[in-house]
Amino acid sequence: MCSLHPCCSCCCLLLFISLGVQGSLNPSAAPEQVHLSYPGEPGSMTVTWTTWVPTPSEVQFGLQISGPLPFRAQGTVSPFVDGGILRRKLYIHRVTLRNLLPGVQYVYRCGSAQGWSRRFRFRALKNGPHWSPRLAVFGDLGADNPRALPRLRRDTQQGMYDAVLHVGDFAYNMDQDNARVGDRFMRLIEPVAASLPYMTCPGNHEERYNFSNYKARFSMPGDNEGLWYSWDLGPAHIISFSTEVYFFLHYGHHLVERQFHWLERDLQKANKNRAARPWIITMGHRPMYCSNADLDDCTWHESKVRKGLLGKLYGLEDLFYKYGVDLQLWAHEHSYERLWPIYNYQVFNGSQETPYTNPRGPVHIITGSAGCEERLTPFTLFPRPWSALRVKEYGYTRLHILNGTHVHIQQVSDDQDGKIVDDIWVVRPLLNRMMYL
Repeated sequence: MCSLHPCCSCCCLLLFISLGVQGSLNPSAAPEQVHLSYPGEPGSMTVTWTTWVPTPSEVQFGLQISGPLPFRAQGTVSPFVDGGILRRKLYIHRVTLRNLLPGVQYVYRCGSAQGWSRRFRFRALKNGPHWSPRLAVFGDLGADNPRALPRLRRDTQQGMYDAVLHVGDFAYNMDQDNARVGDRFMRLIEPVAASLPYMTCPGNHEERYNFSNYKARFSMPGDNEGLWYSWDLGPAHIISFSTEVYFFLHYGHHLVERQFHWLERDLQKANKNRAARPWIITMGHRPMYCSNADLDDCTWHESKVRKGLLGKLYGLEDLFYKYGVDLQLWAHEHSYERLWPIYNYQVFNGSQETPYTNPRGPVHIITGSAGCEERLTPFTLFPRPWSALRVKEYGYTRLHILNGTHVHIQQVSDDQDGKIVDDIWVVRPLLNRMMYL
């Protein structure tokens, strides 16, 4: 036996010491579900992760892949108790890194002396409006059947994106099985979300326990628990909001009014800043329009998101049109649909030859086909006059904000091994940057 040999016991002692330095003797203290978000402050990035016992929250970071990590940042830990019958408790850690050099790649690990994560890499976002951000955009990604995720992982490893926009509906559902499905989902997206700011908005599948899993697990800018916020990225101002306040009114009618007035103030400020950041882009889960063969809100002529409560209170179409929102990103329908520039069911193409050059209305993109247990959503037999393209295939959207006048939108089909099945440019001259009305 090994115990009879003095050399073997020495090796065992060295191994024990080594494990204590590199990892954790208590697996509950090991960080998992690591993901990034941009807090809205230039030169910063927030790291969020989960442990199963309370531990200090620290990120060590530097520039060398395998060398020392000389920089340190500390943050906070908050207990989160899921609303399920087991009342499972998670500890959510948040640390914001500051004074990052724009465009520089950093290496980091998170945790504490009780246990560290493996090393991850991210590139700090560039500052100012004069660069060309590339984003992956999708919604409705589940822990089961996450069809787009392997390709998104490969894209991320190849450095194709600066950020991710996840337009609602996560895991299906994060609260299921006493939030274990949420844990599994957050582990699944870690190879993408630990390398890119993973920016979110809530969908209907996050509703349980007043969106508590969504609010606890993600760290978005602002002080509205990630329900609505905005941030600047290159030549664009991006606004994330909750369509769900219109549907789950038992959490309070006041949320509809609060969000609406916040949106109006934010849009007013964004319009005053058009010279610096010409594009205004919104992301919300449930679309105003769609031509799917179901009974969802977007199939009704007077949809709640479009027209508001009772068909007249706090509708978003008039608000977004008034302040000249350029591009509206949606999900919820498990398909891809691109609309012609539209307002109040009227098509406002720039011209017959180039409909997206100087369009006189906003462009809507519905991208909810990343993959989940509910499979794809069929379309009606005949497209609506305002529907430009419909794709019933798993996939996701690439959004390239080239400069202040040109935005490139592509749809990637996972069913066709990454083939680009939609490819358009939206072009708006800088001089034509005022409100539509």
